[in-house]
Amino acid sequence: MVRKRGSLILCGAFLFVACNGLLLLFLWGRPPIGRLGEGGGAEPGGREEWGVAKRKGGGTNLAGEVIRLAEEVESELETQKELLKQIQSHRSLWEKRRGMGRRRMDGGKVENKEEHKPPPQLPPVPPKDDSENKDPSQEKTKQEFIVAAVQDLKVDTQPDNDIKELNYTKLEVTVTSPQVVIPILVIACDRVTVKRSLDKLIQYRPSAELYPIIVSQDCGHAETARVIGSYGSQVTHISQPDHSDIRVRPEHRKFQGYYKIARHYRWALNQVFDTLSHSTVVIVEDDLEVAPDFFEYFRALHPILTSDPTLWCVSAWNDNGRDGLVDPGKADLLYRTDFFPGLGWMLLKDVWAELEPKWPTAFWDDWMRHPEQRKERSCIRPEISRTMTFGRKGVSLGQFFDQYLRYIKLNTDFVPFTKHDLSYLMKENFDVNFVKEVYSAPLVKIEELQQGGGLKEMGPYRVQYSSRESFKVMARNLGVMDDLKSGVPRAGYRGVVSFLSRGRRVFLTPPEGWTKYDVSWS
Repeated sequence: MVRKRGSLILCGAFLFVACNGLLLLFLWGRPPIGRLGEGGGAEPGGREEWGVAKRKGGGTNLAGEVIRLAEEVESELETQKELLKQIQSHRSLWEKRRGMGRRRMDGGKVENKEEHKPPPQLPPVPPKDDSENKDPSQEKTKQEFIVAAVQDLKVDTQPDNDIKELNYTKLEVTVTSPQVVIPILVIACDRVTVKRSLDKLIQYRPSAELYPIIVSQDCGHAETARVIGSYGSQVTHISQPDHSDIRVRPEHRKFQGYYKIARHYRWALNQVFDTLSHSTVVIVEDDLEVAPDFFEYFRALHPILTSDPTLWCVSAWNDNGRDGLVDPGKADLLYRTDFFPGLGWMLLKDVWAELEPKWPTAFWDDWMRHPEQRKERSCIRPEISRTMTFGRKGVSLGQFFDQYLRYIKLNTDFVPFTKHDLSYLMKENFDVNFVKEVYSAPLVKIEELQQGGGLKEMGPYRVQYSSRESFKVMARNLGVMDDLKSGVPRAGYRGVVSFLSRGRRVFLTPPEGWTKYDVSWS
């Protein structure tokens, strides 16, 4: 269609030039133009107006007539030249449009290979606001774009069908943001209860294409493998090939399971990033159940993680997320934390490239909490956890499970995080507001919080520790986890742990002016 239209325009141009050539021959042979009147001149000023004067004896000035005709010819040629330029320019644009139409689904970069002058550049067309119709999980990242289509090109002509002017009335380029694929890596071994974890992941997953589930199994446990295989194409099942025991020091023989877990993690993450070429991953284990907004949570926080270099993970877990310690009305509340939480966490490929060469042989999660790995980076964590663990039996032999983990509150309300402005989590925004809120809270004694009689307001309040020992005493008395890793308290940020106590918001804080953690507090 485009080729036929271009051919018709060229034919029209040729006829237009031919007609003007015949007109030129006619002009050379015609008598002088003018209305009959006194002196035979043309109105309004006789022949003098046209450069024609009487000669003696009644003849005309031939030189003036020739000059006039030459000027008319030159004017006509200039008009034709401009028309040809416009025709050629628009033909080039149509050819470019046809090429873009062939490649627009590839997302390729369209190149203009024509040597002719490109058409005038149009002002940018603002993107259409259809946020109400977008899927909540649609990625809004600002860094990856493709050219989708050239929508329309309309050519207007004058009523007399002479091509006098070609007008661009609409030239739209629609730019869309591609959806980032966020795979879910399930670390499995010999728990047939992995079914509970997979059932919830599949139930809440909004898209199999955007959230492929990869189950990496160690141990070679046949019954667990059959459970995983029963999901068919809903999951991708990969198996860690090396099930051999790892040589360890005699005193670490009882920790053989921790060595195998570290080996499995390294192999599985290399499969996701190197073999399957994903740019990010969310890691869960086979004893975790996820919340209804689990996928929404990670989708919304992916742009924050990729754009803030002071972050290195997003976690679905709050170490102090027990009933009574969290605000049930603040399901949308998120924090930064200096403590690596794990238990459902998102990792980027470039961070894995940094960690993989020095990955530990055992106790990988505690290793992640060392200053050499953390490098003063933080994670995002929720007020109410988006995962809960149901696996009491494991290599940790139920450590912390009976005392803490079994009481972790799992969020049940869907929060549309992708529609929220989460820029407050960026370090430059968060730190100013967080420090102001914490240290403007009244400083009280722990006894006042426990008795509650003298405190009439609902908070927030601040209680202050000054040493490792005072922190542990206060944490135990207030019901929060009291252990420290390289000086960092669980769920803490800038040394501050936020939680509820008897319905009041409480900040357990170091003295004002805190600058760094004391790594000896471990």
